[in-house]
Amino acid sequence: MKTFMPQIDRDRRKWWVVDLDGAVMGRTAVKVATILRGKHKPTFTPHLDTGDCVIAINASAMRVTGTRKPQQLAYYHYSGYPGGLKKVTFAQQMQKKPELAFSMAVRRMLPKNRLGRKLIKKLHVYAGPEHPHRAQRPEKLESLT
Repeated sequence: MKTFMPQIDRDRRKWWVVDLDGAVMGRTAVKVATILRGKHKPTFTPHLDTGDCVIAINASAMRVTGTRKPQQLAYYHYSGYPGGLKKVTFAQQMQKKPELAFSMAVRRMLPKNRLGRKLIKKLHVYAGPEHPHRAQRPEKLESLT
């Protein structure tokens, strides 16, 4: 008996639209990472890219649970120089670039290898309700929010 290997057709990927207006960041990021990875399909293969593309809109309106978490949740960046550790809280990140906060949450849930770098390119996050992907006929994903 031969091992089944799915045929991947990049032109037949589905496009999902996720509205982050009022959605909890972590819970939504888990579901988006599942779609990007392809775990929602019966043809899931761990070492292949069988997932779909995701468009996330209204990233500036997403939230995190807890009253102090916007000040406690921090993003770190190290420049490589002594004293070059930069710290940005979630509240500051939401004011500057809210789409980066969500894409980082999803990226950290994907594999840390070549496949993960390929999967994150299928995620498109926008701060407002407008996006330039109208031609793909995306499907709304109501159950994520």
